[in-house]
Amino acid sequence: MSEPRLTRLYPAPLTPTDLTGLYLSHRLHERGHSQPCVFANFVTSLDGRIALIDEHNGSATPTALSSASDWRLFQELQAQADCIITHGAYLRALAAGRLGNILQLGMRPDNQDLIHWRQRHGLPAQPAIVVASASLDFPVPASIHEHQQAFYIATGRASDSDKIAIWRERGYEVILAGREQAVEGRPLIEYLAAQGYRSIYLLAGPQILETMLRDAVLSRLYLTLSHQLIGGSQFHSMIAGEVLGIAGALQLRELYLEHATDRAVGQFFACFEPLLQDIPPPGTGEGRG
Repeated sequence: MSEPRLTRLYPAPLTPTDLTGLYLSHRLHERGHSQPCVFANFVTSLDGRIALIDEHNGSATPTALSSASDWRLFQELQAQADCIITHGAYLRALAAGRLGNILQLGMRPDNQDLIHWRQRHGLPAQPAIVVASASLDFPVPASIHEHQQAFYIATGRASDSDKIAIWRERGYEVILAGREQAVEGRPLIEYLAAQGYRSIYLLAGPQILETMLRDAVLSRLYLTLSHQLIGGSQFHSMIAGEVLGIAGALQLRELYLEHATDRAVGQFFACFEPLLQDIPPPGTGEGRG
């Protein structure tokens, strides 16, 4: 057992807590009974920056927000997913070398234990991948085929029919999940549920988070809040659309503090659940985590 690195602030009482295994203990892969457990994870600064925008290179998470602790917890969430939703912009950035590959688990020495954890808990070696895209313009990383991951493309019904046909001719399954070009949360999650997926991890940015909230299909939001101000005139925050109202109301489930050191700022690790969730009527099964 490693030395405690965090302090649990909520729920009371204050308790020293180990970082390793913290999110694995949530057992998200077991929570999707009548409905999938859909969870998202973001890291943000105190001034709400999740990414800075460069007109030449697109957007990227500020280096200052990166930490070994956040990376570990990010992977612990990924380890519990049988399906990951990403987006076309990420695949374009990955192909251009601007971002690293996070589509497979166990590719680095620091997360080999998570591969064994998946095996012990009956999860496939790697999660399925869903790419949400309105444009349908993106490359498919070779690593997805190398690791034999199930691969889906999700788009709206108003997207270019010729592009949809080309993807299908190439042997890819295209999910029509939305009335316009953009993907909508409810039809996408309903489709994935019908395929048997029960723990779905959102790695797709603000637009997908927003539609999952508005459609009341998000189960949990994990947030790393770094104790620093980033600044920058062009940036992304967690939500960029219209006012959410009750769809954006959250309740705190857990809160942990990692104390600052002489080498790094402190940060909070928080877990929230939306107040508005699509809970089945009595007698049809359990509500979502």
